[in-house]
Amino acid sequence: MVLPKKYLTPYTVCHTVCKVQCTRNSMTLPESTFENLRLELRRGCLTLAVLAQLRREHYGYTLRKDLADHGLLIDESTLYPLLRRLESQGLLTSEWREEDKRNKRFYRLSRDGEALLAQLLQEWQTINAAISKIV
Repeated sequence: MVLPKKYLTPYTVCHTVCKVQCTRNSMTLPESTFENLRLELRRGCLTLAVLAQLRREHYGYTLRKDLADHGLLIDESTLYPLLRRLESQGLLTSEWREEDKRNKRFYRLSRDGEALLAQLLQEWQTINAAISKIV
């Protein structure tokens, strides 16, 4: 439906646009926006933290516990797929061993993983310094 021109005053147009924009913005900027951005930020940080922790050999549970002890909580449903992905990329090596009468898979950085970690840490320091200046 098209309104006659006499009804389209600047107030009507502005008020209608504002009403639509305000409604649209309140619907698109809920907590889910923060949560999505938080998860995006965390994803890269978790990869870096896992690589750094695996300079020393760990199996999944001890890796998860060490990360948590440093204030970085990670669910098993996030950790194990991440470990498999990093291993498939050649950044980790793993081996099954029996410990305490249970088979456990131990992970450690590969040579390529060590080289990449050094590069990522340098990049992290550069980004962190820049953001610190900005903030």
